[in-house]
Amino acid sequence: MLYPINLNIDKMKITIIGGGKVAYRKAANFLNFNKTVTVVSKEFIEEFEEIKEKIDMIYDKYDKKYIEDSFVVVAATNDKQINHEIGVYCNQKGKLVNVVDDKELSNFTVPSYVKRGELLLSISTGGNSPSLSAKIKRELEEKYDESYGEYIELLGLARKKIIEENKDIKERRKKIKALIDLSIDELKEKI
Repeated sequence: MLYPINLNIDKMKITIIGGGKVAYRKAANFLNFNKTVTVVSKEFIEEFEEIKEKIDMIYDKYDKKYIEDSFVVVAATNDKQINHEIGVYCNQKGKLVNVVDDKELSNFTVPSYVKRGELLLSISTGGNSPSLSAKIKRELEEKYDESYGEYIELLGLARKKIIEENKDIKERRKKIKALIDLSIDELKEKI
C-alpha cells in the first residue's frame, strides 16, 4: 500500500536513467517544481531539446556511478533488465526509486497532479488505472482553475496577519476558519 507524502526536494539529487518519452515526462514534472535533474541516456528523444538548458544531460549508458549520490532515482529505460538492476540497487541502498515498468520494485510512485501555485491536488489509483487518474485530473483542472494560485497565496497572507494580530487562540482559529468562505476580492481587503 502506498503512503501519501509531499517531499521537499530542494536539496535532493535526482537522477533519471533513460532518454525516452517516459523519462522526458518525469524530467518535465520535476521542472514543474523548480528542481533540476540529471538525466542519463545514450540517446534522447527530440523533446529533450526543449528542456536541455534546465536539466543536466549525460550522454552515456547506465552506470551505477550516476546514481550513487542520488536520493531519488527514476529507472525509465527501455531495457527491463537495466531498470530491474537500478531498482534492486536503490532498494538495497535506501534510495527512493521509481521503476517505471515494475510497480513492485518501486518504493514510490508519482501521482497525477494539478498544481495551482501552492495548491497541489494529487490523484492516484495505485497504478491500477492511469486512465481514471487522467480523467479525474481533467475534472480537477476545470474545477480548480489558475485563479486558485493567487487565492492560496492570499489565504496564506491573511492567515499570517490574523496570527500576528490575535493572541487569543480560539479567536484566531475562528477567524482563520472563516477565511475559506471569502472570495479573492474579499481576501484582498483583509490584507
